[in-house]
Amino acid sequence: MTKADVVESVCAKVGFSKKESAEIVELVFDTIKQTLEKGEKIKLSGFGNFIVREKKSRVGRNPQTGQEIEISARRVLTFRPSQVLKNALNASVQEQAK
Repeated sequence: MTKADVVESVCAKVGFSKKESAEIVELVFDTIKQTLEKGEKIKLSGFGNFIVREKKSRVGRNPQTGQEIEISARRVLTFRPSQVLKNALNASVQEQAK
């Protein structure tokens, strides 16, 4: 699913124009992005948590040459789905198996 698909879905379900739907979707994504850039956690009830984690620098190895290199410190984004989302995903898999 792309951002354009999300805009289409909002437009169809809410009844706003495509332009209004696009602005709403863009505002939501911008808010999420700005919150994560600050290092804050985002909790979407019934969906999951987005968490920014700090990784320290470490020594890695080039698999082709075996040469050691330093991997710089960085921030990574992780997502942990809620139990509601996990249950919904597993329910759809069980229905397809029938």
